[in-house]
Amino acid sequence: MGTLYIVPTPVGNMEDMTLRAIRVLKEADLVLAEDTRTSGILFKHFDIKNHLMAHHKFNEHGTSAGIVERLKAGQTIALVSDAGTPGISDPGFYLAREAAKAGITVQTLPGATAFVPALVSSGLPCDRFCFEGFLPQKKGRQTHLLALQNETRTMVFYESPYRLLKTLQQFAEVFGDERQVSVAREISKVYEEHVRGTLRDAIEHFTEKDPRGEFVIVVAGANIKKEKEKKLKLEE
Repeated sequence: MGTLYIVPTPVGNMEDMTLRAIRVLKEADLVLAEDTRTSGILFKHFDIKNHLMAHHKFNEHGTSAGIVERLKAGQTIALVSDAGTPGISDPGFYLAREAAKAGITVQTLPGATAFVPALVSSGLPCDRFCFEGFLPQKKGRQTHLLALQNETRTMVFYESPYRLLKTLQQFAEVFGDERQVSVAREISKVYEEHVRGTLRDAIEHFTEKDPRGEFVIVVAGANIKKEKEKKLKLEE
């Protein structure tokens, strides 16, 4: 049996690449990449000379069986996504599951991911949190948000610049515009930025300033006791 390595790659600064990740990518019999062009830039930067094969959400169901057979035959295969840790809002889960079901060793290297630094830098509680990734764009979006209305843990979301303002406005409608939030932009890149305050503050900021880059939104959990007290005061 071979080994499937899940290899994180930098989300911004190339210096976030680990020495172990470079070694594994150099030594693997094959490297699976979400986009071979993006990974090709990474390989050139670190002088990694290895064969790249496309493995992404559009072909993973068709290619995973063959990859598992190669692993069973003793090959060492590494999986990378365009940035961050595969499987975290990126392709990776399906192949890891199929490999594990076949009794193949799956090793995930520690490394870069966008939501951890955004969460820790938010100033919001991070001892207990829930990662929500990208919300459904249309069907089920409102239902999903309403299900999180009374979530007491800190919540972490990914969002694109094109939907950021709309998402913040929806959060304000469901969670209340006084809910604390931290919006992180371009984690580990030159223009990294953190906007902290209430949802109202964040909406005002990104109404005045056009959102650019990739975003991680960290929203404070509900304070059920405080919100009950507020509701009682309003009813008096």
